[in-house]
Amino acid sequence: MSLCIVIPCYNEADRLDLGRYRHFISQQAEVQLLLVDDGSKDDTLSVLQQLAQAFPASVSVLGLQKNGGKAAAVAAGMAQALKEKHLQKMAYLDADLSTSLEECSALANKIDDQTAFVFGSRILKTDNRIERKWYRFLIGRVVATAISKMLRLHVYDTQCGCKIIRRDLVTTAFTDAFSSRWLFDVEIFCRLINRYGREKVIAFSQEVPLNAWIDTEDSRVKFSYAFGLWIDLWTIYRRYRP
Repeated sequence: MSLCIVIPCYNEADRLDLGRYRHFISQQAEVQLLLVDDGSKDDTLSVLQQLAQAFPASVSVLGLQKNGGKAAAVAAGMAQALKEKHLQKMAYLDADLSTSLEECSALANKIDDQTAFVFGSRILKTDNRIERKWYRFLIGRVVATAISKMLRLHVYDTQCGCKIIRRDLVTTAFTDAFSSRWLFDVEIFCRLINRYGREKVIAFSQEVPLNAWIDTEDSRVKFSYAFGLWIDLWTIYRRYRP
C-alpha cells in the first residue's frame, strides 16, 4: 500500500455513506484509509471501528479525545501515517465524500518524482459535475481570489478538500500546529513556499479539475464563518509573509 487517505470525522455517525466506503475498499484493497475521529459526541468512533473490524487490512481508526477541528485532525492523521514506512503518498478527504474516494485515488497516480503535490479543483466545465450552493460558490470565488493574490500563485481553488502530497513533503506541511481550523489548506501552501520557494512549488504542484464534486446539505463549515475567515486569513498572512 503506497497511498493513505486520511479522513477527519466529527459527529458523522448518522451521515457516513458506509456503502460507498465498503464498495471502494472492496475494489481498491491496495489503498489504506485512516479514519480520524475528532472527539465526536455521537457514535462516530464506534461506527468507524466497526468498519475497521470488517476491513482490518485496509482501514485503521485514530480516536482523538478532544475536538480540535479539521486542521488538527488531518495533521494527527498525517503524523500517524508517517509511522508506516511503506506509505509514499498521503491524501486527505472530507468524510461526506463530496469528492469520491475513487477520484482521490486516481489523482494520487499523478504523484511521481517530478510531481509532489496534487490537489483537486472545483472548476465547472462542460464535461464534469460540480454542484455547489450558489452563495457558497460566490463567497468561495471571492475568498479564492484573495488567497491567490496573497500566495502570489495562480490557484483557482485552494480550499477543495481533496489533496495528495508526497511523503517527503508531509513533515514540512503538517508538523507545526495550524493557525486556522478551516483555512489550513492555505497554510500548507505558505509552508511549502517558505521551505522550497515559489517557483519550485509551482514546478512540483498540479491543480486538477475534478470530474465530480457534490455539495452536502450538512456542511461542517457554517455560513457565519464567511466573516470569521477574513480574520483567519489575515492571521495566516502575518504569520507566513516574508
